[in-house]
Amino acid sequence: MEQLLRWGIANSDPNAPPPQPRTDLDPGIIDAILGKSDAELMKEALAVAVDEKRDEDERLQALDDFEMLIEQIDNANNLEKLKMWEPLQALLTSPTSSEAIQRQILWILGTAVQNNPAAQHSYLALSPLRALLSFLSPTVGSGKTRAKAVYALSGLLKHNSAAVKQMHDVDGWSVLRDALADSDISVRRKVAFLLNSLLIPNAPSQPSQTPQQSQQPANLQGPLQVPASTEGVVAAAAVSEQPATTQSTSSDPSLSTSTSSPASASTSTAVIAVPSQESTQPADAPVSQPQPVHANSHASMLSDPSSFSTSQPTVQALEQNGILSSLVSSLATPVPHGPNGESEGDADFEEKVLRALHTYTVGCQRPIEGDNRQALGDWLAVQSKKAGGDKGVAEKWGLTEDEVKELKEATA
Repeated sequence: MEQLLRWGIANSDPNAPPPQPRTDLDPGIIDAILGKSDAELMKEALAVAVDEKRDEDERLQALDDFEMLIEQIDNANNLEKLKMWEPLQALLTSPTSSEAIQRQILWILGTAVQNNPAAQHSYLALSPLRALLSFLSPTVGSGKTRAKAVYALSGLLKHNSAAVKQMHDVDGWSVLRDALADSDISVRRKVAFLLNSLLIPNAPSQPSQTPQQSQQPANLQGPLQVPASTEGVVAAAAVSEQPATTQSTSSDPSLSTSTSSPASASTSTAVIAVPSQESTQPADAPVSQPQPVHANSHASMLSDPSSFSTSQPTVQALEQNGILSSLVSSLATPVPHGPNGESEGDADFEEKVLRALHTYTVGCQRPIEGDNRQALGDWLAVQSKKAGGDKGVAEKWGLTEDEVKELKEATA
C-alpha cells in the first residue's frame, strides 16, 4: 500500500485541470440500469393522476402506485418538499373527481399522515378537516368511501393535539357521533376504534437525569413499559393528570402501546406512558441540561410532549357532544345496519365500543352516570346471562374477565 501511495504521488500533476463530467452518457440508459428515484416516480404518478384527459383506470393505477411509494415514511415526508399536498387536496375536493378517485386520494392521505407528526403538521396547514368530514355524510353513496374517510381522519387525529382541538371548530365531533349509526358497519367499527385511540391517556414528564443519560440524544428509545394490571392503568392515568410543573423523581419514562389482548390474557389493554424504573439520583443532584432533539419525523413529540396528548379534549368532546350517550345507545339499542337495514348486532363493533368505554372509565377515570349508567349496566347483565357469565362475554368480545368486571363496576 505504501508503494502504491508513492506511485500515485509521483504520477499525479497538482497543476492539472479537474476532470470534467462525461456528457456522452444517456440518462435513459442510466435510469434503466439503476432505476428512477422514488421522488421521480412520485412526480410521474401524480402527473398522470391529475391529468383529466387520461383514462380513469390509468389515473387510479397511478394513484395506487403513488400510495405504495408513500408507505415509506421518507417519501411521505417528501410530499411537502415536492409540493404535492396541495394538488392532492385539490384533486380530493375537485367537483370533477369521481368517487373512485376521491376514495384513492383518501387512502393516500391516511397512509401519509399515520404515525407521522411531520406529515400531520404539513397536511394540517391546509385546514383539511372540513373536507375530510364531508365524506362521512350519508349523502356519500359508497360505504367504502366513508370508511376511507375515517381512515384518513384517523391518521390525521391520532397523537395530534392540534388537529383534535380543531375538531370543535368544524363541528367534527357531531359528525363522528352520527357516524356511530352509519348504515355500513365497517364505518361504525372504525369510528369506535378511533374514539378509543384518542381517549387513551399519555403521561409525558420531564425527569432528572444522570450525566451519562444526558449525553444520549432525546430520540433514543428506552425500554417499553406496559401496565400489567388495573392498578397500573389507573396509576398511569393519574400521572397524566399531574401539572407539567410538578417535579418528578422517576427515571425517564417511555411510551408504550399494546393491541387488543385475547380473552385468555390477564393484562390491561390501555396504552399509556408509565415510568420505567425508580430513580437512583440523590434529591440534591444538579439538574442536567435538556437533551438535544435531532431533526426527524417525530421530533415535535419530544420538543413538545403536549403535542400528542389527545385524551383530555376527547373526554370533553364525548361529554359535551352526546358521543358518550351514542356509544352506550349503540350497544343498548343498536341501529340495524346493512344495505337494507336487515342486520342487527355485531360482536366486533361491540368490542370496540366497550374498549372505548373501558378507557373512558378506567384509563381516564371518568364516571358513567344517569340513564347511560342504567342502560349500559342492564345491557351488560343481559349479555352476561346469555353467554353464561363473565367468561363467556369476555371470550365473545376479546376482553379479559377483569375488564368485563371493571365495566360492570362502573355501572353498578
